[in-house]
Amino acid sequence: MSLAVEPPETATAQDVVDIHPPESAHNRKNSLGSPTPKEAGVFASGVDGSSSDDGESFSLEKNPFADPEIAEYWRGVYENANYECRHVFDPSFTWSEEEERKLVRKLDWRVCLWACVMFFGLQVDRGNLVQAVSDNLLPELGLTTNDYNYGNTVFLVSFLLAELPSQLVSKKIGPDRWIPIQMVLWSVVAISQCALNGRTSFLVTRALLGVLEGGFIPDIVLWLSYFYTSRELPVRLSYFWTALSITTIVTSLLAFAIFHLDGVHGRSGWRWLFLIEGLITLSVGIASFFLMPASAVQTKAWYRPKGWFTDREVSIVVNRVLRDDPSKGDMHNRQAVTPRRLWEALKDYDLWPLYIIGLLAYIPQSPPSTYITLILKSAGFSTFNVNLLTIPASVFHIITLILLTRLSDIVKERTFVAMLQSVWTLPCVLALRFWPGLIVNRWGTYALVTVLLSYPYCHAILVGWTSKNANNVGARSVSAALYNITVQMGGIISAYIYRADDAPYYHRGNKYLIIINFLSIAVFLFTKAYYIFRNKQREKQWNALSREEPIKYKRETTLQGSRRLDFRFAH
Repeated sequence: MSLAVEPPETATAQDVVDIHPPESAHNRKNSLGSPTPKEAGVFASGVDGSSSDDGESFSLEKNPFADPEIAEYWRGVYENANYECRHVFDPSFTWSEEEERKLVRKLDWRVCLWACVMFFGLQVDRGNLVQAVSDNLLPELGLTTNDYNYGNTVFLVSFLLAELPSQLVSKKIGPDRWIPIQMVLWSVVAISQCALNGRTSFLVTRALLGVLEGGFIPDIVLWLSYFYTSRELPVRLSYFWTALSITTIVTSLLAFAIFHLDGVHGRSGWRWLFLIEGLITLSVGIASFFLMPASAVQTKAWYRPKGWFTDREVSIVVNRVLRDDPSKGDMHNRQAVTPRRLWEALKDYDLWPLYIIGLLAYIPQSPPSTYITLILKSAGFSTFNVNLLTIPASVFHIITLILLTRLSDIVKERTFVAMLQSVWTLPCVLALRFWPGLIVNRWGTYALVTVLLSYPYCHAILVGWTSKNANNVGARSVSAALYNITVQMGGIISAYIYRADDAPYYHRGNKYLIIINFLSIAVFLFTKAYYIFRNKQREKQWNALSREEPIKYKRETTLQGSRRLDFRFAH
């Protein structure tokens, strides 16, 4: 998988952050009363779409610090926050487009690739229960499918409850420390599952895994945001969730091999599965202590004396991120979120539509995904073949995920592109509701479930979208956790849609999935309309200000993040 990507896109009206003018840069002064980069003598290809005459003028495009007063204001913010990269901040620093492109490739290999490896470790221990139940885990432990549902619920509730506390810990001690600690701790629990002896031990390990894994995803997103711009982040997150499907493929092949150890030393195949895959995650967790620098200016260590970047590359990484979003420097990476910041983020109702999407959008795909091995076994496939048959859906899932995220990147549209996930799954759940039978047409069943689970996953778009609209490091940390909490709540709901008394066809459950699918589409459409309305509302208020009032507002407002009058929501 190639991690090289295109350079950052040009800004659009819907992606304007708080330091950008709400009006077009072609014909108006910016919101601070100062000239646009083009008017100031900088040929801004990012504004008018033309090519730059000077290789280094690329780095001055969309530079919010072109106005000296604004530059001084933010310099003071960074100093007061003890921002770890403040000494590298340089409003007049320039670099070429080619330099940035090469640096982004280096970031992809150093930062994004390892994030994917860590996510691989998460998914190995989070998802191998699906493979384990395709063996004889349930009958050997005396469990029913309802117990299986309950175990999944215990995991999801624990995961949900740990989301926000984990994010607060991560912000206090740094994701570069907290994530490796998490991974080592949960891998120990994952290994211990090879000694499960009944319902109680099953539920206890599910709860512990949920507590220790909760918060991992927003923690990783926070770490990635230190290195990537808001327009680059969704594409990197698509690679991140591509790792999920790759993990499913790899673990399916591993399960096929490991299950052949069934009976060795008197242990069942599923016990070997938990033991071996837990050790894999443990090795990734230990390595992460050495492969996660705290920031671009902190890559040098005793085991890495030369660091990852030259001094010039460090300056490019820091300044390009700050020019994309100056608020990324208003906290340092070892600073806890204060109760006030937490409350401000919690009551930010403008982000609630995204949380509701997180609650609903992934429910229609979840029960078929969780039950795919049981569905295929009910259709008459063997344990070994079941794990191999899950691979094609994972391969197609990778392709559709990347294509969906790229499409959003190309057309500069979030809502309608992300909604394609719900549009894809709707005919599939409709077909499942009226499917005649599993055994009668087992290959038809397999084909239908495979098409459903090949859906284009919009999670990367939604996570990047939430981060973008939070528009503040502290708020971004909390909003990422809140978004993931709603996703886990959706997972809890989905765990009770397929019930034992509805097996093996789950017609009643599929009827509920159809209703939720329609609700999901409706919420996407509402979110688009809501953000358009809010942007127009703020635009009207902003344009009513006199020439001096925007400058005063910038200097004196205590509002942060998306609550600022000069912020425009992405949609």
